[in-house]
Amino acid sequence: MEEKKMTKKDYYTLIKEMVEKIDIEGKNELIEFVDKQISQIEAKAEKAKIRATEKQKAGDELRDRVKSILTDELQTADDITAQIGDENITKAKIIARLTQLVKFGEAEKDDVKTQDGRNVKAYKIKSE
Repeated sequence: MEEKKMTKKDYYTLIKEMVEKIDIEGKNELIEFVDKQISQIEAKAEKAKIRATEKQKAGDELRDRVKSILTDELQTADDITAQIGDENITKAKIIARLTQLVKFGEAEKDDVKTQDGRNVKAYKIKSE
């Protein structure tokens, strides 16, 4: 069985338990300090959870936008990025969402040859 790695919160909780059992000068201040540290760690974790949810939500919205652009015709990532028309959304973000759609079975990927002879990936909506 693998041992659980101790976190900062675990260490502070352990310190608090040890301090509560002994009688030293400044005991109350030390306990207050440890409580403050634990609450800061919890607040930071909660904020991180909220940010992650917002990021995921934004990613889902972009994936839906990309999916709505896909047709029965093969389109390159450059074509799809141009259709999105938002300079803050990079080609890499579009390709990531296209890859997700392919993994979820909602899109298909194939190789196409460009006019200059390069082979690039192209995507289309999955046909039923």
